[in-house]
Amino acid sequence: MNTITPLSARQRWRLALKHSAPVAMGYIPAGIAFGVLMSAAGLPAWLALALSVILYSGAAQYASIPLLASGAGVLTLTLNALVINLRHIFYGLPLLPHLPLNKAERAYALFALTDESFSVLTTLPEALRQPLFSRIVFLNQLYWCAATLIGVGIGAGLNDLVPHLDFALACLFLILAYEQYQSKKVWWPCVLALLAFALAKVLTTQYLLLVAVGLCVLGIVLRAWWPGKGAHTHPDKGDAA
Repeated sequence: MNTITPLSARQRWRLALKHSAPVAMGYIPAGIAFGVLMSAAGLPAWLALALSVILYSGAAQYASIPLLASGAGVLTLTLNALVINLRHIFYGLPLLPHLPLNKAERAYALFALTDESFSVLTTLPEALRQPLFSRIVFLNQLYWCAATLIGVGIGAGLNDLVPHLDFALACLFLILAYEQYQSKKVWWPCVLALLAFALAKVLTTQYLLLVAVGLCVLGIVLRAWWPGKGAHTHPDKGDAA
């Protein structure tokens, strides 16, 4: 790991703000859209904020809106969140050496590690990852929660004026996938995602996202076990998730 001059707390927060700013630009519209859609579904404001604080997973939160509105049970909601968030296991593994030393910070850092935070952290110099880890994930969740409250405050009316608000999160994922590819030059996750989505669409329409994510997880596991795979992986680049 590279060494740099120890950073003061103020410098760490300043750098965390700088590197998380692009995420804020994506989280604000996506979080507002989530809050608006929760209002449009007739769900209370406190529940929208609770999901952003406790669940904190854009895809799972969007997917939970119709389930909550239809009165789905706890088991269905839990299974939905579990399958969608399985990918976070693969995000955490390459960043384990860079987790904060403090136990409470480590626990929170793993909980709050989202697609966007992973993308930011993996593009940082290795020497900056541990000092900025918990701060970046905290700021990103703060952006998301603030945007959720703004969306709830705006109310359901915006959903009538701007249709297909739920596509905001898909746009954010697409941008992140492109930036990740530009940084890592690893193409296979994009191909895997497209193939998994195509196969899932053939198999089901009701559980399309759940099946697609499950197929992606299966593909990643099989690739990790594939003979000779590790011999061709550059140790610095790793595998983009």
